[in-house]
Amino acid sequence: MAAPAVAKRLCRPPAAAAGAADPGSTKRHRTAAAAPHMADNAAAARSRSVPESELESESQRQQQQPLLPGLPDHLAQLCLAPLPPRLVHAVCRPWRRLLYSPSFPAFLSLYAVLDDADGGGVSFSAYDAVAGRWDELPPPPLPSPPPRLWHPSFLARRLPLQSVAAAGRLVLVAGSTQSLHPALSRPVVFDPAAPAPRWRLGPRFPSAPRRWCAAGAARGRVFIAGGVGAGYDAAVARSGAVWDPAAPAAAWEPLPPLRDGRFSRDAAEAVCSGGKVCMVSLRSRGAKEGAVFDLRAGRWEDMPPGMLAGWKGPAAASPDGGETIYVVDEERGALLAYDWAGDRWATVAESERLRGAAEMAAGGGRVCVVAEGGEKVIVVDVMPKATKEPAAAAPRMWEVAAPAGKRVVALHVLPRMTRAE
Repeated sequence: MAAPAVAKRLCRPPAAAAGAADPGSTKRHRTAAAAPHMADNAAAARSRSVPESELESESQRQQQQPLLPGLPDHLAQLCLAPLPPRLVHAVCRPWRRLLYSPSFPAFLSLYAVLDDADGGGVSFSAYDAVAGRWDELPPPPLPSPPPRLWHPSFLARRLPLQSVAAAGRLVLVAGSTQSLHPALSRPVVFDPAAPAPRWRLGPRFPSAPRRWCAAGAARGRVFIAGGVGAGYDAAVARSGAVWDPAAPAAAWEPLPPLRDGRFSRDAAEAVCSGGKVCMVSLRSRGAKEGAVFDLRAGRWEDMPPGMLAGWKGPAAASPDGGETIYVVDEERGALLAYDWAGDRWATVAESERLRGAAEMAAGGGRVCVVAEGGEKVIVVDVMPKATKEPAAAAPRMWEVAAPAGKRVVALHVLPRMTRAE
């Protein structure tokens, strides 16, 4: 029997972990999984007084306990699948174990590329909103020399490590070494839903390894366009390709060449909406150029003027919400949604907390924005409301603090990691 589909909503973090009640708070809240020290000490004392054989038998008893008395486990899973993940997590250990198994529908989590605040390098973590905690990903098999986030000669500017969420996987596609050469000769892929989540290498990039390109996801496939190699090459700067990370044997498929090499000056998001991949050469208010690739027609087009004029910050598309494109106007602190029919941007929310937004991701009815230099993530609820509410009602917002000693430099929404609970 096929497993149920992936859960569509990104769970709201527990109030103790999200800091929603106090918008101005900068404290790192204890997660829902944490317990007071006195309780920890008491539990430790009890465990020392109980023989190890009894602890082992108790663990075996819980593993053999049926999910629902009187039902085979495969039927019990079908009964439990529609329940909210937070409820499943709270009831008992067998249900918690089921929640993180490969056969159970996965709720959505935040995946972050992290910069160590002490300059220790790049790392990766996933925020589990049900348990209210960050879990570290295993280190990826990066080449030598590895990609760098900072360069001694460019202290005021971070070097991008470009990553994409496609087909339920996190894919690293481009970065720079300390000598400012391309750091990755092939994509590095993490599959959180695998029975034992791990990284693997994809096929070599077409043409040449690149950096400072446009990268994104297009209907489950990785999409790259433009960029530069070790030096500027017009052929590389105008090239593009797509690749399916869910098919290990798949090769890169070339795209028709860009009209020119303008998408080779900086890292850019390639955002898919309505069967078209959209990207701009500059995210800020300065003069910029846009391009649109029509996936069905297989050709490049000019970007609508209204879309280009309103693209004033980081952008993301929500594939489970009609592929709506969201942009944060980083100067106004406004979250905007694009309307294809009217070629205009509509304000979804406006807040001081969104000013200076650097990165963002969307999925599960939530838009997640990196704020305050990567120290926290602002989550905005953009889920359509089933009840009748005033049209002017502001969407809910809450905060998730970055892992201690880390800064978030990129963000994605993907299914939670499989793990033994």
